Amino acid sequence: MSKYLLNKFLYTVDRDPELLERYREEPAATVRMWEDEYANRILNCLHGEASTWLSFDDTEREALSTHDYPKLFELGAHPFLTITLFIGLFERDHGPLEFQKEYARRLSHMSLPYPDITT
Repeated sequence: MSKYLLNKFLYTVDRDPELLERYREEPAATVRMWEDEYANRILNCLHGEASTWLSFDDTEREALSTHDYPKLFELGAHPFLTITLFIGLFERDHGPLEFQKEYARRLSHMSLPYPDITT
């Protein structure tokens, strides 16, 4: 499991409007494409600079592919990155603050101590 890679996915998808829309419409295909094309890129470096070893495990891939943000929270994805991405995906389908309330409701079963978010 790589919390770093989960957070990198959330960060990069949230900051690219085309990638965000693709993830909204075709989450599983977008996760596969992102893992193939983006996972090993080194952020903020010249193209061609890359690592070779990063990949999601099956649990991470499933959570991302199904927009399962409670599972991502349980896996230790950073809550700020998670909520900002999912607000971008789903806020337009709800009234003001309704998605945020739904996010809180779906995570209400969690109690302190919350999952470790360090990478």
